[in-house]
Amino acid sequence: MILPLIILYVVTLVYLAITERFRNFASLIGLQGWLLFAVALVRLHAINPAELAFICLETLLFKGILVPGLLFAVIRRTKINRVSRSGSTQSGSLLLSLVALAVSASVTYYIADTTIDLVFFGVAFYSLLSGLILIVMRRRIFSHMVGFLVIENGVFLFSTAIGVEMPLLINFAILLDILISVLMLGIFFTKIDGKLHADDADSLTNVKD
Repeated sequence: MILPLIILYVVTLVYLAITERFRNFASLIGLQGWLLFAVALVRLHAINPAELAFICLETLLFKGILVPGLLFAVIRRTKINRVSRSGSTQSGSLLLSLVALAVSASVTYYIADTTIDLVFFGVAFYSLLSGLILIVMRRRIFSHMVGFLVIENGVFLFSTAIGVEMPLLINFAILLDILISVLMLGIFFTKIDGKLHADDADSLTNVKD
């Protein structure tokens, strides 16, 4: 049952590389939150029920509902809809995403550690690389924020790779998720307004305290 969830998560990462609309970005981040909730429910059923409830609550409410809701709020506030004015980065991002997928599979194959769930490790590594691709290939700041959120989801998957044996690691990953996400979203709400309508990464230099 868990393999279809992992495959669908990988599909969302590929689609993030080619989509041009910010609403799709926000929707995909929300879908990833729901997928991580389902993965946690299936993967971590053997750990303490209270810890499992906390993990599921964080993935469902925070990742699946709150974060995408805040992303949609940022879209409405900044009134920006597309990643770029043209699709010039679309093919390059897709190519890099497929290369990252191949690299993740190769690294996972060569690690071949029986103490780690290799499927989760490979997908988590791909998630980290996908977040970095979003940050590097896209100029608009919103894309960078989504890239950081994708990286955080990768950290969560890394923790679930050994989560049954070390549930405390997942709790630390969740706390890191919440802290970084709140800080990032807070910065966007307080520092970015209609004056940054151009919203290229270079515009960050104009943001004053």
